[in-house]
Amino acid sequence: MSDPAPTPVPSADPVPRRVIVPDAVRPSVPPTIAGLVEEVGRLATTAGRTDLVERLLATRRRLADPEVRVVVVGEFKQGKSKLINALVNAPACPIDDDVATSVPTSVGYGDEPSAFVFRKTDPAGPGDEGVVREEIPLENLADYVSEAGNPGNEKRLVGAEVLVPREILRGGLRLVDSPGVGSLDSASALSTLSALSSAHAVLLVSDASQEYTEPEVQLLKRAMRISPNVAAVLAKTDLYPEWRSIEAIDRGHLEGIGELPLFPVSSDLRLLAAAEQDRELNTESGFPALVAHLRAGVLQRAEAIVARSALHDVSFVVEQMTLSARTELSALQNPEGTPRLIAELEDAKAKADDFRSRSSRWQVALADGIADLIADMEHDLRDRLRRVQREAEQAIDEGDPGPIWDQLAEWVDQRVASGVSETFVWTDERSKWLTEEIADIFAREQFELPTIAVGSTEGLLDPVDRLPDFDPGHLSAGEKIYIGVRGSYGGVLMVGLATGLIGMTLINPLSLLAGVLVGRRAYREDMTNRLTRRRFEAKNIVRRYIDEVTFQVAKQLKDRLRIVQRTNRDHFGAIADQTHRSLSDAVLAAKQSAGTFAAERDGRARELTEQLRTLELVARKVPQLPPAPVPQAVGR
Repeated sequence: MSDPAPTPVPSADPVPRRVIVPDAVRPSVPPTIAGLVEEVGRLATTAGRTDLVERLLATRRRLADPEVRVVVVGEFKQGKSKLINALVNAPACPIDDDVATSVPTSVGYGDEPSAFVFRKTDPAGPGDEGVVREEIPLENLADYVSEAGNPGNEKRLVGAEVLVPREILRGGLRLVDSPGVGSLDSASALSTLSALSSAHAVLLVSDASQEYTEPEVQLLKRAMRISPNVAAVLAKTDLYPEWRSIEAIDRGHLEGIGELPLFPVSSDLRLLAAAEQDRELNTESGFPALVAHLRAGVLQRAEAIVARSALHDVSFVVEQMTLSARTELSALQNPEGTPRLIAELEDAKAKADDFRSRSSRWQVALADGIADLIADMEHDLRDRLRRVQREAEQAIDEGDPGPIWDQLAEWVDQRVASGVSETFVWTDERSKWLTEEIADIFAREQFELPTIAVGSTEGLLDPVDRLPDFDPGHLSAGEKIYIGVRGSYGGVLMVGLATGLIGMTLINPLSLLAGVLVGRRAYREDMTNRLTRRRFEAKNIVRRYIDEVTFQVAKQLKDRLRIVQRTNRDHFGAIADQTHRSLSDAVLAAKQSAGTFAAERDGRARELTEQLRTLELVARKVPQLPPAPVPQAVGR
């Protein structure tokens, strides 16, 4: 929801003040938190602290954002789309035997069923993102998000959105149906990892026909490195009588990965139970446990994080306002101690001013950390891609690249995608580590950490052309005959002339035999030369492709790490500015109080006492949140 414009209030100050205007908040977030934000916002507006008001406006925007993204991932045709349809009890995602999702589709709450697609366009200018949102008929969604209706994404879609009026989605839950990853290192894994980096939770779907494959295990491991909340779903239990054996095997795999819940479900039973209003059949489908996990393990955890962040901002603002008020009150009530108080405040102000400077310890550590991180990431990326190049060249040297070029190109593309994915997952982990290091320098126990997502790999390989087609080296029968005849001609002529000295004709058995032998050798030499040229050309193609990928991805990697630097700089810099402003106001108030007349001093002291009493009451209202609930595995 868009934020309303700040409302100016009458004031004698030359700078207009801003107040917090009530807005819609996350439905499950306690209303007391939103009330605290509004109440403290009014106090900050009255005190003229526009910097603190801006912070609370950002807090309110976070509370107003209702989206809790749950990304559903898995290989092709595992039942991801039907799982989402069964969860919301609506045909939100197209399903059919010949329908495979090719565009990420999010399903959220709406008063009326509707569908939208996000189409990539040519940017009109530097500030244009080049994406437009278009409404489409819900019944035509398959023509846009499936491989059959949109082959190769020829419609240039970056995503789709479906809104349906379902109670399970009203609390802000948004389910994302991602394209199947196909295999461990397929190119579609890039878009999947991109979605995981911004997700609150992940559901990995695998049907009950077989145990987890190696690609699925690797995908789970990667998902756990990116997303804080991962769960597994065993689908289609109604189709496979031995699903309990598969469940036991899968649980064994999960024990080697981490503490992950596994939910065996049947989407068909769930849809049938909803149609017939059969509670027992719904229980048999296994969905009640999955729905409970989404509500308790996902929604409540996300809401707890948002609530903690809001309460932290409220506490910080109250502390800053209390500092100024208490300092001025102390100077008014104890004039004899004002010089000492001013000296202490000036010292604290100098330290805060040092934190604002570019030469401060945390600023230097941030700049050095980013420089080191960029160097490490570039080395990691080049090392991974050079390893792919060496293995590809070895495969080329061991055989003829022509007949196997399609398989070789697919393998190179998959390995490159895997290398890029691993580098960006590592980038995400290292960026969080760097943020924590900066927070340690910046009194980590007092400040929250900014949210930074640089694990996304969306669009990394868009500018890079796929490996081109390659000549397989097949020769037709006519070409083979021509090469043989061309090589045998010299042998026939040479031997024919030599045997002519003894009275034999030019074309005789000996000359023909020599022609066959020489032609055979010439054919083999020609094939060897052709194979050498094909290997050389294949290696050059692979090298150019690796170089292009390295160039494009390295640029994206640097840009994303610069985002980490700017986000940390702005986040901690804003805290330093706000602290400096509080101390500056406190120093100014202490100095002004020294020259205040007695009558004015008493009136101002009463005003500050009342303000402090109000701030103390607000501080007592800030609740202590319990730890976020940990999702537990539920079996049937």
